[in-house]
Amino acid sequence: MTAGKSENLKMLEPGKPPPSKKARKEHSRGKATSTASSNEIMENHIWKDFPEDLFEAVIARLPIPAFFRFRSVCQKWNSLLTSQSFPQQCAEVMHTKCWFYTITHENVNTGAMYDPSLKKWHHPTVPALPTKQIVLPVASAGGLICFLDIGHRSFYVCNPLTRSFKELPARSVKVWSRVAVGMMLNGGSPNSGYKILWVGCEGDFEVFNSAKNSWIRPGSMPPSIKLPLALNFRSQAVSVEGTMYFMRSDPDGLLSYDMDNGMWKQYVIPVPPHLSDHTLAESGGRIMLVGLLTKNAATCVYIWELQKMTLLWKEVDRMPNIWCLEFYGKHVRMTCLGNKGLLMLSLRSKQMNRLVTYDLASREWLKVPGCVLPRTRKRQWIACGTAFHPCLTAIA
Repeated sequence: MTAGKSENLKMLEPGKPPPSKKARKEHSRGKATSTASSNEIMENHIWKDFPEDLFEAVIARLPIPAFFRFRSVCQKWNSLLTSQSFPQQCAEVMHTKCWFYTITHENVNTGAMYDPSLKKWHHPTVPALPTKQIVLPVASAGGLICFLDIGHRSFYVCNPLTRSFKELPARSVKVWSRVAVGMMLNGGSPNSGYKILWVGCEGDFEVFNSAKNSWIRPGSMPPSIKLPLALNFRSQAVSVEGTMYFMRSDPDGLLSYDMDNGMWKQYVIPVPPHLSDHTLAESGGRIMLVGLLTKNAATCVYIWELQKMTLLWKEVDRMPNIWCLEFYGKHVRMTCLGNKGLLMLSLRSKQMNRLVTYDLASREWLKVPGCVLPRTRKRQWIACGTAFHPCLTAIA
C-alpha cells in the first residue's frame, strides 16, 4: 500500500499542490463538462467531414440486432431503411447464416425468431397479421416469409425484421384443401420481386408474381404425373436454379416445376427404409433429405444427398451417437424448421423437447437454447417454422 501511494504522488505535476476533495455533485458536473467537450472535439475534428456513404457502409455491415439499436441514435440513422442509397450498401452484404421464424404451441399468433450467430431468440410482433385465426409460415425467399392461414384460404407476405407486410389478392382457383407452397425470387436480389407457387393434391396449381400482383395458372399437369398427388406436407419445397421441388409418395419421389418454362416433372426415387418425419433440404444447389430412421428401439437423425446420376439417396451424415442415446426406447417425432443450408430440428416426445441445428456444409451439430417468452420462465414448444435470410431492405 505504501508503494502504491508513493507511485500516485509521483504522478502529480511538480510545483502544484494536490487537488482538494470536491463534493460528489461538483465532481459529476466537472466530469460531464469534460465528456461534453471531448465529444465536441471528436465531432469537429473527426466526424464532421466523415463521408456519408461510409456511414451507411459501416452500418449496413453491423449485426442485425445492433442495427436496430443504432437507429435510435438520431433521426437520420432512423430513416436509413427508406434511404435510396442504403439498400445498395445492404445488397453488398450477405449474411451467411439464415435465421429461423417459428411458431410455438401456446402462442400461435406470436412468432419467435432465432439468430444462430448470436444463439439468441427474438420475439417480434407483426401487427398486420390477423389475430382471430392461426397463420403459419410456409415458405421464404429473399428475407420475406410467406404465411398461409390454417384454413388454406389467404396468403400473406411479411419481412419480420421491418414489418413490411402485404396480404395477397384472392386466388382465382378456389381450392380449400391442403396445399404445398414454394417461394423464390424473380432475380438475384429481393428488389426484383418474388413468385409463390401453390399446388394441391388434385393437380391444381397457381403462381403469384409480385411484379404483376396477381395469380396466374400457366397450364395443367401433364398426364404422365400420377394423380392424386400424395404430397408430403411436412416437407417444405426447395428451389434450385429456378426449379421448385416438392416431396411426394405413391410413388415415392420428387415433383418439380420449372418457373421459367412452366414444365412439371416427376422423379420416382425410393426413400430409405424405416424412415419417418422426412423432409427435403437444399445446400449449394444439392438436394438433401433429412429424417428419423428407427430400427428396433434405436432412433437417430440421418442426412442423405440425392445423387444426380443414379437418382438415389446416399447417406452423408448422421447425428452423433451420444445424442441419439437420449432417443432410445422413446416415441420421438421430428419437425424440420427451414431447409436452406442450415437446419433447425425440433425433436420431441412425452419426456423430451430438444432443438438442434445442423449445418449441411460444415456438417456441424449444435444444441439450441430453449425458447422462453419475455417476462416468463416457461419453455415454449416449437410447432412449426421456416428459415429465412435476414434482409433489411426486402419489401413485401
